[in-house]
Amino acid sequence: MQNRHLGPFSVTAIGLGCMNLSHAYGVPPPPEQGERVLRAAIEQGVTLFDTAALYGFGKNEELVGRVLKPHRSRITLCSKGGLAGVPDENGVLKRVIDGRPGTIRRNCEDSLRRLQTDVIDLYYLHRWDKKVPVEDSVGAMSRLVEEGKVRTIGLSEVSAATLRRAHAVHPVTAVQNEYSLWTRNPEIAMRAACRELGVALVAFSPVARGFLCDAVPDVSTLEAKDIRRTMPRFDAEHHARNLKLLPAYRELAREAGCTPAQLALAWLLHRGEDVIPIPGTTNVEHLKEDLAAADVRLEVDLIRRLEALVNEKTVSGNRYGEQANREVDTETF
Repeated sequence: MQNRHLGPFSVTAIGLGCMNLSHAYGVPPPPEQGERVLRAAIEQGVTLFDTAALYGFGKNEELVGRVLKPHRSRITLCSKGGLAGVPDENGVLKRVIDGRPGTIRRNCEDSLRRLQTDVIDLYYLHRWDKKVPVEDSVGAMSRLVEEGKVRTIGLSEVSAATLRRAHAVHPVTAVQNEYSLWTRNPEIAMRAACRELGVALVAFSPVARGFLCDAVPDVSTLEAKDIRRTMPRFDAEHHARNLKLLPAYRELAREAGCTPAQLALAWLLHRGEDVIPIPGTTNVEHLKEDLAAADVRLEVDLIRRLEALVNEKTVSGNRYGEQANREVDTETF
């Protein structure tokens, strides 16, 4: 597979987002299945792996660390802090955004232990804690770099203005924001800011949380704890409207000679060498399908028609519900 630059690292143009091996889309698969996916990614040559303290409240990092430890020198390992599981008065873990310097240090040290490594290649601030100046959080991350616990730093779900503030404290290697045909928010200001500052844009949810795989025909079948149940685009009314986009979308995929998922990923790869998608999957065959998107070439006219079909004006519903929107800092249309 072709490689792209992620700060000082040369990584495969498509990485693996590890979240759904332990988190978010209902009951996670058994660890054995997650191990199979991770090992298959290594066998397929993937060199970029992305996890976080939040995912499975540490279980995802434990899985990634256990399976990838023998391959540590061959991969670029990314994780995130500032958003993690914290026990409540009954000992039940709850997700908490906390960007205080002491918390970021503790999150990082916990991640190093779970990942069974001495250093994290790219360490993101998972969410900007708006009660804490981003400069303070990034300052704490810069000290982790100085101590050799982290090689480079990144930000997640932030605006261009916040990126500039952070970058003034310490060079930011990457911003990880949701980016796909149906979530074009980075094009408001983040794309330009990243190019100006030499920052890579790592695109999570690049296949629109399964929608652009043509894999969510009936939202009533989603598991009770599937996070898509909290997302307006997947409620019955909006989803019914969005499904109307799929027949023409499937036809464009056929014209391009690829699957719907590959079309979504190929479009992102065509956005620029500084864009790196990290799709996630629990299925080895889907992993191979995703990675093959790096070989898909799209004609200019097909890209034009694709962007006219699926964009911020044609997609129905917000990407996040009210609470999640309050927690992020990204620009909105």
